[in-house]
Amino acid sequence: MSDVAQSADRGAGTPDLGAFAAITDAVEAGAGLPEILRAAARALDASLVLIDRSASVLAVAARSPADERSLMRGTGEVSTVELRVAETPVGQLRMRSRAVDGRVEAGRAGPDSALLRLVTTLIASEVERVRAPARASEEAATNFQRAVLDGAIADRDDLIARGRELGTDLGAGASVAVVRAHPRTPTQDDWRRRLLAVAARGARAIAAGSIAAPTALDADEVAILMPDGDAEVGRRVASAVLRELGSGLQGFAFALGRSRRVQDPLHLRRAYNEALLALNVVEGDAERDQLAYEETGTYQLLLPYMSDPAELKRFYAETVRPLVAYDEQYETDLLGTLATFLDCDANVNATASRLITHRHTIRYRFERVRELTGLDVSSTDGREKLSLGLKAMRVLGLAAPRGPATEPGAGGGRVPH
Repeated sequence: MSDVAQSADRGAGTPDLGAFAAITDAVEAGAGLPEILRAAARALDASLVLIDRSASVLAVAARSPADERSLMRGTGEVSTVELRVAETPVGQLRMRSRAVDGRVEAGRAGPDSALLRLVTTLIASEVERVRAPARASEEAATNFQRAVLDGAIADRDDLIARGRELGTDLGAGASVAVVRAHPRTPTQDDWRRRLLAVAARGARAIAAGSIAAPTALDADEVAILMPDGDAEVGRRVASAVLRELGSGLQGFAFALGRSRRVQDPLHLRRAYNEALLALNVVEGDAERDQLAYEETGTYQLLLPYMSDPAELKRFYAETVRPLVAYDEQYETDLLGTLATFLDCDANVNATASRLITHRHTIRYRFERVRELTGLDVSSTDGREKLSLGLKAMRVLGLAAPRGPATEPGAGGGRVPH
């Protein structure tokens, strides 16, 4: 019988005081977090799971697989204690008291608050001691990744040597992926940490030495720098990351862009821009959640502007920005109609059929487009400028408004100024 299971034989509400000494013994002996958690589970007469601040599971002490699943989901009679050292969060302890026939025992008191505080303080201190070197290594890897993607390391041999010190060998080639998440429902504040942890896990399962880091503070996207000696590695990493995110971070929508493989790691700044461009393009595609740079088509002409997007912003402002503002104010869909029209090779009847709208309504909308932008979709020059404006918008990562576009008939959507 396991140590955790044996605790079920004790009287209800009677903590195993000897187990508290066992926690101290395990800490002093350096027995590791799993052994410490098992002793804590005996002391508190509960099933426990220990999670660090990046949402990685460090140890589990559960009576049964069902108990473990309940703890991982945070459902049922599960309580959570935040672990802190000097006011700095280091993780959390999830706890489920002894259950009988799948239910928490009736009338059973939880652990004494003073004893619980003692146990959690010991565990928090041990987590900090054990994880501090790993966090220092992760911080060094993050700083290295940012320096590489910013083009701040000018010497190839130095770049490769620094990467190898961190367990990342970029000498045989590398590539970059960027993944972005959008919550579909209200979620916990720490979801960005979980996004980072799960994305890193998925990438390293395929390409050992991959480095994942947020693109900015509190960003909803993660950049992944991966060793890539084979052109297939990037594709496999992208699929693995999205698969892990789908199962480990539910209630979110994801989009991922990936670069071409580069032989020379000094070209990784360009690779990062490629991945970001592909990400921004695929985010406007309802049918796909990932895109390789090679699949972006004519969007590649706009890659040089990724490092300095001022010209893209100017062109966007002079073309389709008035349509965005109009759609946002009046809940119309001029921008979506224009995009569909261009996808249909400038065929009004095909556009009306795809949008399930009368062709007179489509023509009315294009009159509004001409009034707002000064560009006529019936002219080649007008269509080219509007098409490039839409591309600039997607490359900049600007989301289109989501109006209902329910104008009835040719006069629909007309809102008095």
